[in-house]
Amino acid sequence: MKKKQDFFDRVYKLVATIPKGKVTTYGLVAEACGIKSAARTVGWALNGASASNLPCHRVVNRFGALTGKVHFGDPMLMENLLKSEGITFDKEGYVELKKHLWIPSKVLSKKK
Repeated sequence: MKKKQDFFDRVYKLVATIPKGKVTTYGLVAEACGIKSAARTVGWALNGASASNLPCHRVVNRFGALTGKVHFGDPMLMENLLKSEGITFDKEGYVELKKHLWIPSKVLSKKK
Protein backbone atom coordinates (compact mmCIF):
# COMPACT_ATOMS: atom_id res chain seq x y z
CA MET A 1 0.00 0.00 0.00
CA LYS A 2 2.87 2.41 0.74
CA LYS A 3 4.19 2.22 -2.83
CA LYS A 4 0.74 3.07 -4.21
CA GLN A 5 0.37 5.95 -1.75
CA ASP A 6 3.79 7.34 -2.68
CA PHE A 7 2.76 7.36 -6.35
CA PHE A 8 -0.56 9.02 -5.51
CA ASP A 9 1.29 11.66 -3.47
CA ARG A 10 3.57 12.41 -6.45
CA VAL A 11 0.48 12.71 -8.67
CA TYR A 12 -1.19 15.14 -6.27
CA LYS A 13 1.97 17.24 -5.92
CA LEU A 14 2.38 17.47 -9.70
CA VAL A 15 -1.29 18.19 -10.46
CA ALA A 16 -1.19 21.03 -7.94
CA THR A 17 1.40 22.76 -10.18
CA ILE A 18 -0.56 22.69 -13.46
CA PRO A 19 -0.85 26.35 -14.44
CA LYS A 20 -4.21 28.02 -14.88
CA GLY A 21 -5.11 28.06 -18.58
CA LYS A 22 -3.18 24.85 -19.29
CA VAL A 23 -4.02 21.15 -19.31
CA THR A 24 -1.95 18.00 -19.23
CA THR A 25 -2.75 14.35 -19.83
CA TYR A 26 -3.01 11.35 -17.53
CA GLY A 27 -0.08 9.78 -19.38
CA LEU A 28 2.16 12.82 -19.05
CA VAL A 29 1.44 12.97 -15.32
CA ALA A 30 2.23 9.26 -15.00
CA GLU A 31 5.49 9.67 -16.92
CA ALA A 32 6.57 12.68 -14.84
CA CYS A 33 5.79 10.72 -11.67
CA GLY A 34 8.04 7.87 -12.72
CA ILE A 35 5.70 5.22 -14.16
CA LYS A 36 5.00 5.97 -17.81
CA SER A 37 2.45 3.15 -18.15
CA ALA A 38 0.31 4.25 -15.18
CA ALA A 39 -2.12 6.67 -16.86
CA ARG A 40 -5.15 4.78 -15.50
CA THR A 41 -3.67 4.85 -12.02
CA VAL A 42 -3.37 8.64 -12.31
CA GLY A 43 -7.10 8.67 -13.10
CA TRP A 44 -7.84 6.60 -10.00
CA ALA A 45 -5.72 8.89 -7.88
CA LEU A 46 -7.52 11.98 -9.17
CA ASN A 47 -10.92 10.37 -8.73
CA GLY A 48 -10.04 9.95 -5.06
CA ALA A 49 -8.99 13.59 -4.84
CA SER A 50 -12.04 15.11 -6.52
CA ALA A 51 -13.19 16.79 -3.29
CA SER A 52 -9.79 18.42 -2.74
CA ASN A 53 -8.56 21.79 -3.93
CA LEU A 54 -6.44 20.18 -6.65
CA PRO A 55 -7.08 21.39 -10.20
CA CYS A 56 -8.09 17.88 -11.35
CA HIS A 57 -10.14 19.46 -14.13
CA ARG A 58 -6.86 20.34 -15.88
CA VAL A 59 -6.06 16.67 -16.60
CA VAL A 60 -7.53 15.27 -19.81
CA ASN A 61 -6.94 12.19 -21.93
CA ARG A 62 -4.26 12.05 -24.63
CA PHE A 63 -6.68 13.34 -27.26
CA GLY A 64 -7.96 16.24 -25.15
CA ALA A 65 -11.24 14.54 -24.24
CA LEU A 66 -12.78 15.22 -20.84
CA THR A 67 -12.95 11.58 -19.75
CA GLY A 68 -12.89 12.53 -16.07
CA LYS A 69 -15.99 14.72 -16.25
CA VAL A 70 -18.20 11.99 -14.77
CA HIS A 71 -16.42 12.47 -11.43
CA PHE A 72 -17.36 16.15 -11.12
CA GLY A 73 -21.04 15.60 -10.32
CA ASP A 74 -22.34 17.95 -13.01
CA PRO A 75 -21.21 16.61 -16.41
CA MET A 76 -20.60 20.17 -17.66
CA LEU A 77 -18.58 21.35 -14.63
CA MET A 78 -15.17 20.23 -15.92
CA GLU A 79 -15.72 21.90 -19.29
CA ASN A 80 -17.06 25.06 -17.68
CA LEU A 81 -14.06 25.28 -15.32
CA LEU A 82 -11.66 24.92 -18.23
CA LYS A 83 -13.51 27.48 -20.34
CA SER A 84 -13.44 29.93 -17.41
CA GLU A 85 -9.63 29.65 -17.55
CA GLY A 86 -9.53 30.42 -21.27
CA ILE A 87 -9.19 26.84 -22.50
CA THR A 88 -10.64 26.41 -25.99
CA PHE A 89 -12.16 23.36 -27.62
CA ASP A 90 -12.34 22.12 -31.19
CA LYS A 91 -15.60 21.37 -33.00
CA GLU A 92 -15.61 17.78 -31.64
CA GLY A 93 -15.43 19.04 -28.06
CA TYR A 94 -11.77 18.20 -27.41
CA VAL A 95 -9.35 20.60 -25.73
CA GLU A 96 -7.10 22.23 -28.31
CA LEU A 97 -3.92 20.60 -27.06
CA LYS A 98 -1.65 22.48 -29.48
CA LYS A 99 -2.63 25.68 -27.67
CA HIS A 100 -3.05 24.54 -24.07
CA LEU A 101 -0.89 21.46 -23.38
CA TRP A 102 1.47 21.71 -20.42
CA ILE A 103 4.21 19.07 -20.41
CA PRO A 104 5.30 18.43 -16.82
CA SER A 105 8.47 16.50 -17.63
CA LYS A 106 9.84 19.49 -19.54
CA VAL A 107 8.99 21.84 -16.69
CA LEU A 108 10.41 19.55 -14.02
CA SER A 109 13.65 19.01 -15.92
CA LYS A 110 14.18 22.79 -16.10
CA LYS A 111 13.95 23.03 -12.30
CA LYS A 112 16.82 20.57 -11.76
